[in-house]
Amino acid sequence: MLSGPAILRISVLLILAGILAALVQFLLPNPPPAPIPAPVAEAPAEPVPAEQTAPPRTPEPAPRPAAPPPEAVPARPAQMPSDALAFPNEPVPVQQGQAEIDRAEESAGPRAPVLLDLNTASAADLNKLRGGGAIGRAIIAKRPYASVDQLLSKRVLSRAVYEKIKDQVTVR
Repeated sequence: MLSGPAILRISVLLILAGILAALVQFLLPNPPPAPIPAPVAEAPAEPVPAEQTAPPRTPEPAPRPAAPPPEAVPARPAQMPSDALAFPNEPVPVQQGQAEIDRAEESAGPRAPVLLDLNTASAADLNKLRGGGAIGRAIIAKRPYASVDQLLSKRVLSRAVYEKIKDQVTVR
């Protein structure tokens, strides 16, 4: 078995050997690269009579396909749906029924925010609250609630998170 000082001596010797090998590699000139041998053409084993050899064929260029007439080319849509986000200043084409949807939205007035009930909402729904993060399990664990303020009094949420979600939840 090796003792501590013996292991230390062996480690130092290995490190010195590595340094010495690196110095030798650095200081010795590198040998020039070996030349690449040129390919040697092989002579045919038997000469072939001249009348049996065919003249070399030149490859014929492939014929280009004719361009389709302009009527056959399908019309490209004016704008893709993803382009509407990339180029907001360009008008988006109105699809069938879109005008009716627009009129209904204009006459409906402002949208009411969707309020989640703290006592009945699922964990997935509670996790989707803006600014809340993954708070669904914590809220469900301390149910039932008599008011939204109990999220603070029962120490379910921090004040910062509570301020972000308090307008998105209710208790019924």
